[in-house]
Amino acid sequence: MNLRSWLFIPADSEKKLSKVDETRADAFLLDMEDSVAPSRKQVAREMLPAFLKERPKQDRKHQLWVRINPLDSEHALSDLAAVVGAEPDGIMLPKANGPQDVVCLSNYLSALETASGVALGATRILPLVTETASASLTIHEYVNAQLPRVHGLTWGAEDLSAALGASSNKDENGEWAFTYKMVRAQTLLAARAMNVQAVDTLYVDFRDPEGLATSCKASRIEGFSGRLAIHPAQVEVINRCYMPTAEEVELAQQIVDAFDSQPGLGTIGIDGKMYDMPHLKQARRTLETFHAYNKTSS
Repeated sequence: MNLRSWLFIPADSEKKLSKVDETRADAFLLDMEDSVAPSRKQVAREMLPAFLKERPKQDRKHQLWVRINPLDSEHALSDLAAVVGAEPDGIMLPKANGPQDVVCLSNYLSALETASGVALGATRILPLVTETASASLTIHEYVNAQLPRVHGLTWGAEDLSAALGASSNKDENGEWAFTYKMVRAQTLLAARAMNVQAVDTLYVDFRDPEGLATSCKASRIEGFSGRLAIHPAQVEVINRCYMPTAEEVELAQQIVDAFDSQPGLGTIGIDGKMYDMPHLKQARRTLETFHAYNKTSS
């Protein structure tokens, strides 16, 4: 199922890791990259395997993913060697330079899974596909690549603006500047073309729940299915906003029931509006999403 909220947790902070079990994020991104100082990288590698093993995969209420350091850094292989045997649900790959980096990571994972007795292919991948200028020019290449481990695609604005030397990634109205709108749209299109999850980027002001809610609702309407989070206070808002509304669920059920009652028809009218096969497909997806999340939270 889709994962709505993806909450970053520094992997070297015992205090913050301890809050995982009481936070209702769908997935946690146990971070070994930006939130961990170079002098603490080894500490994170020592803490994470024990943390993961204390929460066996089959018993987890939330998915536990690990953001490693970039593949071209001195830390990436050590990160992977430390955590793969403890069975994280997946690996977030930062600063992916294109599908070739995902292929490389997949090969590393296969070797480490085999060596540690983990089921081959069990570790999924979520690449950050826009954090460098060159990476942002390769997003379309993911569509035709053979990447069976990929769970979804996500994007980032902060590292990209730094890579571009931009003084801001927002325009004068506080919206994403054109470059960031462009890569965001490409991430959404590529993810949906691959039939994987499209995960929207961070909303950086964690003290603005109303702004986050407005942004998330617009994001879901566009087609994104979840969002990265930087603070536990954002989780409830994200979870709620990426759920179908009661009105959407009611209409979806009416559409499905109407087509089920008249299977020979390709178009059906409900309350003066016409609905056809694309509407039926969307209605079924809405109901699947609604029931999946309700089953998980019950």
